[in-house]
Amino acid sequence: MASKGKSRWAETEEDAELAARQKREKEEKKRMKAEKARRQQEALEAQKAKEATAATQEDGDDGRPVKRRRLSPEASATNGTGEAASNTAPKLLRFNGGGFGKCRSVENYDKLNDIEEGAYGWVARAKELATGKIVALKRLKIDPKDRSGLPVTGLREIQILRDCDHRNVVKLKEVVVGEDTRKIENIFLALEFVEHDLKSILEDMPEPFLASEVKTLLLQLASGVSYLHDHWILHRDLKTSNLLLNNRGQLKIADFGMARYVGDPPPPKLTQLVVTLWYRAPELLLGASRYGAAIDMWSIGCIFGELLTREPLLQGKNEVDELGLIFDLCGVPNEDSWPGFRRLPNARSLRLPSGKDARTAGSAIRVRFPLLTTAGVSLLNGLLALDPEKRPTAKEMLAHEYFRQDPKPKQEAMFPTFPSKAGQERRRRRETPNAPMRGGAAEIGAVDFSGIFTGREREEKGGGFALRMV
Repeated sequence: MASKGKSRWAETEEDAELAARQKREKEEKKRMKAEKARRQQEALEAQKAKEATAATQEDGDDGRPVKRRRLSPEASATNGTGEAASNTAPKLLRFNGGGFGKCRSVENYDKLNDIEEGAYGWVARAKELATGKIVALKRLKIDPKDRSGLPVTGLREIQILRDCDHRNVVKLKEVVVGEDTRKIENIFLALEFVEHDLKSILEDMPEPFLASEVKTLLLQLASGVSYLHDHWILHRDLKTSNLLLNNRGQLKIADFGMARYVGDPPPPKLTQLVVTLWYRAPELLLGASRYGAAIDMWSIGCIFGELLTREPLLQGKNEVDELGLIFDLCGVPNEDSWPGFRRLPNARSLRLPSGKDARTAGSAIRVRFPLLTTAGVSLLNGLLALDPEKRPTAKEMLAHEYFRQDPKPKQEAMFPTFPSKAGQERRRRRETPNAPMRGGAAEIGAVDFSGIFTGREREEKGGGFALRMV
């Protein structure tokens, strides 16, 4: 019987040899891969051990570094060619990232006397026990019933004061806390002590500041505000009681409880309830929720007028009365002088003068300040422009012609000195409005201003004086 034939698909000896070779190659690759992973793991462990050893050698017994680690090459180091390495190797930059640490206790200071109490805290004069230096100790006002903890006004004030470094901005030395750290209301700001605030000086002066002294104060104020605005900070409560003056004629801006950072463009919705009423810009009174540095410049204009007369310029009893005083001094707005003002929430229901009254409703700043020079009137008119877009910036104010005319600004070293009211003497305080508290903005409703200029057409204005026809 014939034998069964072999299939043509059966494996040959060559096929078996090829399969065995492929198997050996696969196993060799797997072995090499495992060997590579093992070497990488060993290198990583060796690096960690090396770093741990170096850290142990650098630290002392108490865990603190014995020697500061050098991050940049030495100036005397040389490279391989014998040239100074500092000429070729770039220096590494050192960035101070700061860190968290425990605040010192307020018991490090000895309270001497109270200075004043404001809307967002009280201030006392104190002496640091270790150095004997005098500071102003400000305690933040915190409502124990407020479950939100530290108010945002306090956080903003601490942040802004820590970031600011300018000769016309008060300096924050440190933040200290009470002995019982469980009570969040025991938070104090240790600020540099400045002898006077501008408001108390104006109240006690027998005569107003000289023109040269007014220029010196305004230049310092504009310089400080320019620094703030360049760093995207709005103060939002500039007034004479928040401007400090030391016995060397140096002015410093203080009280940043209502200040905040803004950008360009500013946030689309900001609180309208800012700035003390007598220094509040008309756009805020009319309900603007988007504003910028121009509100601080309006406040500077109000301060300018107060320096000239020793009296607050616009002493309104409420928002409606304040608007009436503004329109009486600066004129009534229209679409030419203030385009788009009617679109502001509180401006839609205002009744403003028309006809003959509207023609006589211009600015009365020249009549109000007859002794002010033409350049001074120009600057004051610009600062108190109803349209915020027409007010000068702080930098533009510094370059104004008013400060280049005679009399020139008085040197700070020649500034007069005054007895300090921040000592043990009780200061004579007057009833003035406080800064606005957090909450909803005031609604002024429908108001009729159409008759506030009645009788003005009977005044004949001349060069620095006014005649009333009888």
